[in-house]
Amino acid sequence: MKAEIIEQMVEADLLRPRPLDREKIKSMIESSQGNAKVVKMLPVTEETATVVFREIYESVRQLGDAQWLLLGYEPRNHEVSMDILQEMDIKEKLLLNQLPRFKKIRNDANYRGFKVTLSQAQQIMEFWNKCSAEIIKIIVTKLK
Repeated sequence: MKAEIIEQMVEADLLRPRPLDREKIKSMIESSQGNAKVVKMLPVTEETATVVFREIYESVRQLGDAQWLLLGYEPRNHEVSMDILQEMDIKEKLLLNQLPRFKKIRNDANYRGFKVTLSQAQQIMEFWNKCSAEIIKIIVTKLK
């Protein structure tokens, strides 16, 4: 992300500077992977769709937070966490365009009581399965 955009985000209190904390970044990645691993044990059904979606979304968001922390910033909202992931150069880059929609679905479920559909839960699970390993690899490589 360009320095001037980051500076604007800091001025708007969307980001705050933080010292590099390698252990926190590692912990966030481990938490993200661990939560996703547990959720993937659940069958994805109409009854579990909302829980599956929320937890996988949270795992993805944590990866965005880890990427920001690697750059020396702490995001102040989910949108900023997802924005940094959209900047990543991964093989399945087109799938990153789904992140704003995932955020809206999650907000509708959390704050408006909407039920996540089976299809939506499957979509975020597919996103995790196709993108998370490469995102994690990029963050871990930069962490070294």
